[in-house]
Amino acid sequence: MPDCLFCGIVAGTVPAFTVVDSPDAMAFLDVRPVFKGHVLVVPRPHVGQLGDLGPDLLPGFFALVQRVARVIPDALGSHGTFVAMNNVVSQSVPHLHAHVVPRTKGDGLRGFFWPRHKYASDDEAASYAARITAALG
Repeated sequence: MPDCLFCGIVAGTVPAFTVVDSPDAMAFLDVRPVFKGHVLVVPRPHVGQLGDLGPDLLPGFFALVQRVARVIPDALGSHGTFVAMNNVVSQSVPHLHAHVVPRTKGDGLRGFFWPRHKYASDDEAASYAARITAALG
């Protein structure tokens, strides 16, 4: 995709602090990190969102996400990681990417970045679960 920032990084025409490059995916530092060492993992071909990721790329992409998440604590002295992905909403670059953010107890990051909305009842929760289950077929 010619005007996709992440495609430019994958192609080497846009500079980035590359962490690892594999046949299916690439990982590089986020230029606006939540915490230093915040890594983005992207599939090499242009893929807009998770639902568009072909089954042939799933294993390689998620293996790299897992690999990066596994090594960050030892590499950076963090206690763990926060792994997240947006699809369309809040997706600042329309190329699928997983955030792998180093976390340390007491780092100040609290839960998710958006407000929580409780279900009015167990019946309401069950109806949402049923709708999703039905859509999965």
